[in-house]
Formats: sequence, structure tokens, C-alpha cells
Amino acid sequence: MSNEPIFPRNELDRRLAGVRQNLVNDGLDGIVITVPENIYYLTGLDHWGFFACHLLVVPREGEMILICRAMERITVENQVTNARFFGHADYEDPADYVVKALSELGLKGGRVGLEKKSLFLTARIAEAIQEKASDTHWSDASGLADGLRLVKSPLEMDYTRKAAAAADAGTLASIEAIRDGASDYEVSAECHRAMILAGSEYPGFGPFIRPTTRLGEEHTTWRGEVFKDGDAIFLEIGAAYRKYQAPMGRLVYVGSAPDGAEKSADMAIKGMNAICAAIKPGGKAGDAYAAWREVARDHGLIGYERHHCGYLVSIGFPPSWTGGSMVTSLAPNSELELKVGMTFHTHSWFTNTDCVDYFISNTAMLTENGCEILTSQTPQTLIVR
Repeated sequence: MSNEPIFPRNELDRRLAGVRQNLVNDGLDGIVITVPENIYYLTGLDHWGFFACHLLVVPREGEMILICRAMERITVENQVTNARFFGHADYEDPADYVVKALSELGLKGGRVGLEKKSLFLTARIAEAIQEKASDTHWSDASGLADGLRLVKSPLEMDYTRKAAAAADAGTLASIEAIRDGASDYEVSAECHRAMILAGSEYPGFGPFIRPTTRLGEEHTTWRGEVFKDGDAIFLEIGAAYRKYQAPMGRLVYVGSAPDGAEKSADMAIKGMNAICAAIKPGGKAGDAYAAWREVARDHGLIGYERHHCGYLVSIGFPPSWTGGSMVTSLAPNSELELKVGMTFHTHSWFTNTDCVDYFISNTAMLTENGCEILTSQTPQTLIVR
């Protein structure tokens, strides 16, 4: 593997400038970043150590300071070139090091934001930081950096394309492994093998592989079940390249498909096409949902609604490929403006309806030429194994 940095310095500098402009816009002197995806976005720190809270103190001017466990020193020194490292022992309180960083950066007593909407910032650490720097004017700055990640640079778009190619490889291998008598262990193994050999790192989560009996369980996966004729196998598979996530999904029937399945597959494809046609520069996220819902209504599903028909994806660390606890959806009536460089996990999903179950999902990217489906190697048409 190359020792070249994941992101060139000019890319990191541009991102940091965006965060600092948002600090100015919000009247803040600095921010304590706690979301792993945002720390990676600003520094390039890529490891599995984020289960323990990391804190990146970002002032309006000057160097950043990264605070995490002392045992991560070598990793940080190898990967991070634009921030100082403060390492704490496991028996020490990281809040003390945040206070030290605030003092050294001239932020103590100032107006500082704290990313409170983070999976790994515990209430105890957050409370300790604010108590030990009680002279500082704290505010919740969740989302200040998140929005910048939604629009990708050309390099990030290239990374996403590579992730999508690996997702296609994993999905195709999974489909090939499905048969009467196959175990979901076999399918998962083939999925991982193909996906990794195609260039994927560990994804944010998944793959999700489950049979008819658990079709409606949103976030469960393989557990040793054996497929049989007549089963509908749910596949939702995400790959990652440089932590850029590319999920996709297909429904596969074993042996034979029930009457009406072709019609449902056709409806799902038309729904996907409608979503992608509505994803255009200057459009609204709610427009994509409305276009998909219109397809459902045209096919007689008058009252069928879902919470969304997709969501944005970008950098993701476990336990999610959505980018932390943030889910930015193609939801009903959403006014989110769509911009070139945004990437989506688009869903055309029809299950538990009056029609035969079928769904497809893809990674799609908004480019200057419109919305492009990146996971295009796996058929969207009815699949029977």
C-alpha cells in the first residue's frame, strides 16, 4: 500500500478554510470537533481507534490540536501533518487536555462551539469539558462541519467511484452464491471476498443479507440460515474506498419468483429513474421523493409512503455508512438544495405493499451532466437464482 497521504495538503487546507469561515459566520472563536468523520475530513486520520473519543480543537487562526489516547501517537505522527498531538493516558481525563489546548490557542474564555451530536462524545466528557472551562462561552456547534462534507471535490468523487465499483463486485458475487440450500454464511463470505479484492476497505456497516422471514428487519444480517426455493433474499451491500461509502441493494428470488414480480421490478426501475431525473443542480431533496411517490401512485399504491427514498452518503466510519449519526434524507417536502458533488444512496423500495415485494437501491452522484448511477454493473431487473 502506498504511503502517500490520503488527501493532499491543499485539499485539507481548503476544508479547514471552510470550517473557519463557518466559525466567522456563527460568531465563534473556535470549535471542538468530536465526530470521527469530521476529524478525518480535516486531518486524514484513518484508523479504528475512534471508538474512544477523539477531540480536535480548531481555532479561527493557527494550528489545530488533536486530543486522543497516548497509544495512538505513532498513527497520528504517521498520518496527521496539520495538527499538534496531545495524548492522554487511559486513567487521565481528556477534558483536562481540552482545557490545556484551549489555553494554548487563546480560546479559553472565548466563544467556542462543541459538537454535541456525536456517537463517541459521552455525556461525562462533554460535561467535564464545560465544567473545567466554565469561563468559556459554550454553544452546540453540531452540523457546522457536517454540511461541508456533503459536496465532494473531484478527488472525493473519484474515491466514491472506486467504492461503488467494489460494491458492485460484492453484490454480483453475493447473487452468484445464492441458491437453494446455500447458507447466508456462504453468501456473506463470497461478498466480502469479492468486495475486498475489488479494492474495498471495511465499510461503515453491512453487508445486510437476510431471507423472507426477516425481510422487514431493517438492520439485521447473516446468522447461519439456509435459503430455500421461494425465498426472497434481501441484499444491501456497501463498500468503502478511503472511507467514502457506496451502498446498494437488490432483492433476489430463489428458484422462482411469484406472479407479479416482473411488474414490481418494472415499478422499482421506473421509481429509480424518476428519483435520478429529479436529482439535479438547484433542485430540492423533496422533489426526488415526490417523483418516486408519483410512480407508486401511478401503479395503484395510492397511500404508500416511506420516510424517504434515499439519503446522502459521504465519509463513514462504523457503525454507519451515512456519516456518523447524521442522516440527510431525500424526504417528503425537504428543502435541501441539491448540488453537484453530492452522492446519494437512492432507494426505490416496495415491500409490505399490495404488490409483490421488490426493491433496488444504488449509489448515485450528481455531476455536471446530471445524476449518474455509479453501481451500474448489477442488473436492476428481476433476479431469480
